[in-house]
Amino acid sequence: MDWKTFLAPIALSLQIAVIASVLVFAVSLLIAWRMARARFYGKSILETLLLLPLVLPPTVVGFVLLVILGRRSWFGKFYESLFGGPILFTWESAVIAAAVVAFPLAYRSMKAGLQGVDPDLENAARAMGASEWQVFRYISVPLSSRSLTSGYLLGFCRGLGEFGATLMVAGNIPGRTQTIPTAIYVASDGGSMTLAWAWAGTMIVISFLMLLVSNRITKDS
Repeated sequence: MDWKTFLAPIALSLQIAVIASVLVFAVSLLIAWRMARARFYGKSILETLLLLPLVLPPTVVGFVLLVILGRRSWFGKFYESLFGGPILFTWESAVIAAAVVAFPLAYRSMKAGLQGVDPDLENAARAMGASEWQVFRYISVPLSSRSLTSGYLLGFCRGLGEFGATLMVAGNIPGRTQTIPTAIYVASDGGSMTLAWAWAGTMIVISFLMLLVSNRITKDS
C-alpha cells in the first residue's frame, strides 16, 4: 500500500471537517440562540428551511450549491475576482458542502440545549443589569455546554462523511479534493478492495469515537 496515497484523503477529510465544523458551530450557535426564545410570525417556515438539508437528497443539495457557487453566479464572480480562480472543484467548495449538510444536526442539538436553560436564571441576570451578550456568555452557554459540544461533534461527523454534495461541487481530484468517501467510491469501483476497506475502517473508527464521546456527553447531561 502506498502510504502517501492512503493518507492524503484522510488528511484532507480531517482538514475539511475541522474547518466546516468550526464554521457550523459558530453559525449554529448564533442562530440557535436567537431562535430558542424567539416568537415571530413565520418562525416555523424559517426553521423548516434551516433544517431542509437534513432531509434533501445530497444530489439536490449539491445541485443547488453548484448553481450558487458557479462562475455565472454573483458569489462565483465575486470569489473569482478576489482569488483569481473559480471556487468549484477546490477544497474550499468541499468545506461549504460539508458545512451545509452538517448545519441542521448541530443546530437542532444546540437549540435543544439552549431551550433547556431555565429562563428564570437568564431573566434574573438581566434584572441585575447584565447585557444580552453577558447573559449568553455567562448563563446560556455554560448551562448548555454539553448540548453545544454534542452538536459540534455531530456536525463534525456529518461533515466528515459527506459524499454526494461534495462530489458535485468539489469533484474527486487526488491530492486536491479527494476525501475519504470519494476515495472509497473510486477504490471500490476500481476493484481496489483492500484500499477501500482501509479507508472505510478509518472512517468507522473516527466516527465511532466521535459518536461515543457525543453519547457520553448527552448521557451525562
